[in-house]
Amino acid sequence: MRRLLIPAVWLALALPAGAQCVMCYRTAHAQNEARASVLNSGILILGAPPFLILAGFIGYVFSRSERYRDE
Repeated sequence: MRRLLIPAVWLALALPAGAQCVMCYRTAHAQNEARASVLNSGILILGAPPFLILAGFIGYVFSRSERYRDE
């Protein structure tokens, strides 16, 4: 349960951040509110896989280190 709680907290903290670079911000600002919201969602969706891969790698490393500690 704890393994799911930490990513959920980080996700909840990251959602309101509005992940935009300057170019994306200017593009979204020039559009109406609905399109800007869709652009923000798309940026977050495209950013999720690298973070999930990184989280999986970190989880793998920690699980391997716990195995070596037990021996």
